[in-house]
Amino acid sequence: MQDFKNLKVWHKAHALLLELYRAVDSFPKEELYGLARQIKDAALSVEANLAEGTGKSGDQEFKRFVSISLGSVCELESHLIAARDLRFLTAPAFERLNLMCQEVRRMLVALIRRLSASAKRPPRRRIQAGGSELEA
Repeated sequence: MQDFKNLKVWHKAHALLLELYRAVDSFPKEELYGLARQIKDAALSVEANLAEGTGKSGDQEFKRFVSISLGSVCELESHLIAARDLRFLTAPAFERLNLMCQEVRRMLVALIRRLSASAKRPPRRRIQAGGSELEA
């Protein structure tokens, strides 16, 4: 178990969440419970699943929550494209937010790969040698 606040990707996801909350403030009021809500929910899901996953036991369970975060950031990218195409976001705002999403997505993919690789390694054995314990 680790502290989610020690994950760089959680900090990036949190920064993205804060930017998105500011951005959707400018959406039309009729979108308050539509696309704006969907964007906020997806952004919250990215960081919340990372936090929840760190509280679980074992890398495989953590990896499952990181994968859920990855799905949420992909959903978020889709919502941002819709917001841009509906002209709720300016082109520069979309580019900035989309780049932030892509960075979080890349970090999540790398974390999943690292967790998958560690799951494939055989467990280390401890052996006694001359009164000392060694890893083999």
